[in-house]
Amino acid sequence: MRTGIACAMVDYPIGDLIAERVRAMGVTPFYKHFKHDGVAGPNMATVYSDRGQGVRAPVVFYNRSNEAAARLKPGDFDWKTIFSSGVRWFHSGGIFSALSESTSEVTIEAMQAAKAAGAMVSYDLNYREKLWNAIGGHKKAVEVIDRIVKYVDVLVGNEEDLQKGIGIPGPEVAAKSKLDPSAFFGMIDNVREKHPQIKIVATTLREVHSTNRHSWSAVAWINGSTHVAPTAELDVYDRVGGGDGFAAGFIYGLLNGEDNETAVKLGWAHGALITTFPGDTTMATLEQVRAFAAGGSARIQR
Repeated sequence: MRTGIACAMVDYPIGDLIAERVRAMGVTPFYKHFKHDGVAGPNMATVYSDRGQGVRAPVVFYNRSNEAAARLKPGDFDWKTIFSSGVRWFHSGGIFSALSESTSEVTIEAMQAAKAAGAMVSYDLNYREKLWNAIGGHKKAVEVIDRIVKYVDVLVGNEEDLQKGIGIPGPEVAAKSKLDPSAFFGMIDNVREKHPQIKIVATTLREVHSTNRHSWSAVAWINGSTHVAPTAELDVYDRVGGGDGFAAGFIYGLLNGEDNETAVKLGWAHGALITTFPGDTTMATLEQVRAFAAGGSARIQR
């Protein structure tokens, strides 16, 4: 499936390394280029991750000092030309929206262009309190995300994301466990009351037993019907990226014409497989994802 990415790119060695990986994965780039001053930036953001082990929890540390992406502003991308090539789906998320005062405006500009081109629009709430605190706090976050979600067809986020990101009340029914979908489904009416255009709301469910042992599932509300993936017991190598992996697999299934249940399972399977690789980007093949979604095992393939 053809994919593209619109983002900032700094013309220096770290940027060159990232651009090479984008090319290697076959992703079409649309860059806003920035020159590095040789000392202070602007920079490509870096993420440092300690995977943890057993009772020692994983830790993720971000260095976003003078980040190029935070400088992006409306007008930096020719969205009309980008979408003229037949783009069917546009996806963005709450981390990019929270980088600066201008990045949320870029998100809205892109979504408006996507809707004009007839593309589906999805948004992963990914509420990050530290990022929003730097540009106005929770009240500002709710105001900004509310403007963004007005253009969204497919919303990804758990109960906390829904409460903090779009400011809706918490679930009336308490979940019996982290894998109980009742609290999540109990919030859908509130989501739809505030944003009636939303067609799909989805998220992952995870019960953490230790850093390396998780119970894993996923749920989705799709045009009035509810879907729950199986529960898998995961031996986790690196947990970071599982949620993004779910969103990617789920969107792939929907774009590929799979039935709703299969689309949810593809997302669930892809998210699970990402936890077996280092880092937060996928190394799983489509064949591996489909095999796990269909109930495959870890038996060696010869």
